[in-house]
Amino acid sequence: MSDLFAPEGGWRVRILDLSGGAQDNVVEEVGGFPTLMQANAFARAYVRDSVERCRAPGVSTKDVLEAWFAYGEDAEVVDAGEAGWRSATELGDFVDRPASGEERDWRALDPRRIGEDEPDE
Repeated sequence: MSDLFAPEGGWRVRILDLSGGAQDNVVEEVGGFPTLMQANAFARAYVRDSVERCRAPGVSTKDVLEAWFAYGEDAEVVDAGEAGWRSATELGDFVDRPASGEERDWRALDPRRIGEDEPDE
């Protein structure tokens, strides 16, 4: 699939609760991404932030990974197939290397927030 064939309403990212607290582990779906690249970037930043929320001072990378699988949230781009970003491809790097604020700022990529911070004219 390519950006030329975005689903009606744009690409969607499904947020999954790894703790099993939500029905079918689905917390929510964020829609309205105009391109697959934007949906993938949002999913990546969302998971990056989730991993960082599982990191504590002095905790081993193994413990961070275990905490993420127990309490974290994963993200997947709906209907993107092989072109969709997958946490499994970068999870090891995320656990090994703490993220910068920019790397975990999924809110800046959230289509629901477009225009939210713009000053009134």
